[in-house]
Amino acid sequence: MDKHRKKMIAPVIIAILFILYMILYITTLFITAGESSLVKLLFAVPALLLAYGMVFTLKSRIHEIRSGEEDDLDNY
Repeated sequence: MDKHRKKMIAPVIIAILFILYMILYITTLFITAGESSLVKLLFAVPALLLAYGMVFTLKSRIHEIRSGEEDDLDNY
């Protein structure tokens, strides 16, 4: 396994777990929230935005790893 693939494993796993958690959260919300569509919407939209943010962050992190940019923490 090359150096770049090894560095991509943790971010990908964390992103997948986070997105699965958001899907579980939204599913549970829709099952238990009752009839109120407004409550469902108020809680589901931020969860979807967080999931989208995680995908965007993962995409930028993979780009950083592939381009060879190192973490600032690796310098210390």
